[in-house]
Amino acid sequence: MGLNLFELKTALEQGHRLTDMEALSLFREAELPDLAVLAADSRLRHNQSKEVTFVIDRNVNFTDICNIHCTFCAFHCAPGDRAGFTLSMDELRLKCQETKRLGGTGILLQGGVNPDLPWSYYLEIVSLIHHEQGLWVHGFSPVEIRAMAQLNGLGIQGTLRALREAGLGSVPGGGAEILVDAIRRTIAPLKGDSQAWLEVMEEAHKIGMKTTGTMMFGINEGLEDRIQHLRVLREQQDRALLRNNGGGYTAFAAWPFQPGNTVWQGRVQTATHADYIRTIAISRIYLDNFNHMQSSWVTMGGRTGQLALHYGCDDMGSLMLEENVVNAAGTHFEFNLEQMNLMIRQAGFKPRQRDNTYGRL
Repeated sequence: MGLNLFELKTALEQGHRLTDMEALSLFREAELPDLAVLAADSRLRHNQSKEVTFVIDRNVNFTDICNIHCTFCAFHCAPGDRAGFTLSMDELRLKCQETKRLGGTGILLQGGVNPDLPWSYYLEIVSLIHHEQGLWVHGFSPVEIRAMAQLNGLGIQGTLRALREAGLGSVPGGGAEILVDAIRRTIAPLKGDSQAWLEVMEEAHKIGMKTTGTMMFGINEGLEDRIQHLRVLREQQDRALLRNNGGGYTAFAAWPFQPGNTVWQGRVQTATHADYIRTIAISRIYLDNFNHMQSSWVTMGGRTGQLALHYGCDDMGSLMLEENVVNAAGTHFEFNLEQMNLMIRQAGFKPRQRDNTYGRL
C-alpha cells in the first residue's frame, strides 16, 4: 500500500493526527491485522488498562409516532396511525422501577417527532425519570430537540437548559447517520442537514453537557463520506475540549444500517462484519480526541462485538434491557449480565460496569 505502516505507527505514537488521505488509504488497502495493531495502540493511549466497560440501562422509546419519515426506519408510525403509541407517566414509571430492580442506572430516552405532544410532556417525563425515580437520563436526539425548540420558542440552547433543569443528564448521538448532506437528502430529507445535527451538539457542549457521537453506515455512502463524518466530529470535539467546561463527546459508536423491513431491503448490500471491524478500527485511529469507542454487539452479535475489542473498542455499550428500533429491522441479539461479563472475559479483558458518563461503578 501507499502508506508505510511502521512509519505511520511511529508518527501516531508521537502525536500525528491521521489525515483524510491516510484514512482513505487504510480503508482501501490496509490488512485487518495491521489495523488491529494501530487501533489497539490508539485505544491504549486513551485507556491504560485491560478493562472493558458497559452500562446497564434501558432504551425507552416514549413514542413511535413520528413525522420525519426516515426511509431507513422500520419502527415509526405516521401521525394518525392507530397502531402508534405514546407512553403514559404510569407506564414510564413502571419501566423505571423494573430497570432499577435489574440493576440499571439510567434510561436512554428517545422517541420520534410526535406533533401531538406538548412541550410540558418532555419536561414531565425527564423529571419523572431523574427526580422521582433517581435514574440518569441520556435523552433525545438532535432532531427531537430541534422540534422541541420550535414548539417552545426557547431556542436550542434554551431548550437544552430547560431540559437539564428538569433532569436531562446527557444527549445521545441518534440521528447522525452520515453527516454528509448529499446522503442525508436521499435517506431522510425531512430530518435536516448535517449542520442542524451538529448545531444541537455544539449548543449542548457550550453549556457543559456531555453527548455521544455516532455513525450509521452502509446506506449508499462512499468511504470519503465516512471520513468526512469523522472529520466534523473530530473538529467539534476539538472546540469542546478547548472550552474546558465539562462539555463534549464522551464516546463514539458506529454500526451498519439494518435494511430489514425498510424500503432499502434488497436495494443495499448489508455491510459485512469485516467492513464493520475496518470502520470501527479506523474511527478509533482517526478520532484521537475521543476517549471511548463502543462495540456494537446489538447489531453485529457477540462474536464480532468481542472482536471489536481488539480493534480499538474499550466499551460494550449498554446491556440494553429493552431495545425496539433495531429489533424492528429484524436484528435480534440479547445478553444478560452474566453473559456480558463472560463475553468480555472470553475476549481477554476485565468487565467493569460504568454509568452513562463513563464513571466506574
